[in-house]
Amino acid sequence: MSRCEERIARLDMQENRLRTLYGEEQLERQKQRYAALLRKHEELFGERDKVLLVSAPGRTEIGGNHTDHNHGRVLAAAVNLDALCAVSPRADNRVCFHSEGYPAIDMTIDDPAPQPGEEGTTKALIRGVAAGMREAGYRIGGFDAAVTSTVAGGSGLSSSAALEVMLTGVLDALYNDFRMPYVLRAQISKRAENEYFGKPSGLLDQMASAAGGLVTVDFRNTEKPEVRALQYDFSEKGYALVVVATGGSHADLTDHYAAIPKEMKEVAACFGKDVLRDVTAEQLIGNIAELRRKISDRALLRAFHFVQENDRVPEQVSALEEDRLEDFLRLIIASGRSSFMYLQNVFADNRDQSLSLALCMAENLLAGKGGWRVHGGGFAGTTLNFVPREMVGTFVEAMDRAFGAGACTVLNIRPEGAVMMEL
Repeated sequence: MSRCEERIARLDMQENRLRTLYGEEQLERQKQRYAALLRKHEELFGERDKVLLVSAPGRTEIGGNHTDHNHGRVLAAAVNLDALCAVSPRADNRVCFHSEGYPAIDMTIDDPAPQPGEEGTTKALIRGVAAGMREAGYRIGGFDAAVTSTVAGGSGLSSSAALEVMLTGVLDALYNDFRMPYVLRAQISKRAENEYFGKPSGLLDQMASAAGGLVTVDFRNTEKPEVRALQYDFSEKGYALVVVATGGSHADLTDHYAAIPKEMKEVAACFGKDVLRDVTAEQLIGNIAELRRKISDRALLRAFHFVQENDRVPEQVSALEEDRLEDFLRLIIASGRSSFMYLQNVFADNRDQSLSLALCMAENLLAGKGGWRVHGGGFAGTTLNFVPREMVGTFVEAMDRAFGAGACTVLNIRPEGAVMMEL
């Protein structure tokens, strides 16, 4: 028996771990997925003495739509979809990275500086994560990786954050005994996305992926964000989390995403502040005439959204901690309406209002029985829905008719962030 097949045989010893990460119903499917990835690694790179498995989850944003970049609060959860890597170390700084469905990457991480032409590529993320870890005092080195992901790009579940956090896990597992704190994992990943990949995201996505579970995060101090784990099982309460991918394209939307934090910070600057976290609704209302002479009405609406959404997050947290599910669902709907009316991130072009339609359908299907809101960055992509278990079949059928077969993904919350297995 080859070493690869020996490792696959030992997957049976990891069944409890796989159940924890993916759920009982996914156990056999995940064992087959892990086995296939180990075989792919051997096919690509030959038999190796050391092969590790590193996984990092996607995330779902539950509360705090576009609050993190202005030092606000969020409520988020890691989900049972992930970026998964079979990886072995190299003796040099070369990286051979084979991700299912994408062209192979062959590069070195000797030069830590952002490289011309790499912006918007996986190469940029690899380089950015390696540079961030080296700067933080961690050892880095080359690696041979076979990668697969169930976090589809454009799904609104943050495929980029899952990949970035997975990359920190790879270098941490191979060269640092897998000891990096999850907050630093998230910070290094965010920096790679901002400075190397070129996407102006906040820290929400990476923090939820790195921390795992259901968490509320306060980004008042982005160097030391306050993270608190919550215990709440929506499934036990009879609800499923269903993400609906509406098929809208994220292409050419970077400027729309970037305009949101930019306009919010323009409002903050009117008060001598860097971010809106330090501005209140009373200040906005009290200075509204002067503000309208300086900045656009859209920027003001987005500022009102931030202030209200930031206050809404601790209300959502309290509702869960006190098991007031009806109040929580009411707050979810209020969050979604604020995003639609004030933040204005549900569509970028009135010729494509797929997200608007998905929200309208959810309201008609779930009124008085569930919750619905835009999910993540917005403008295209997905909605998040809290659906009573007995209605999941009907809900999925209706959404699939509108947006195509497979539009819906039913999620479980994953209790762990980045993980490493050595078989």
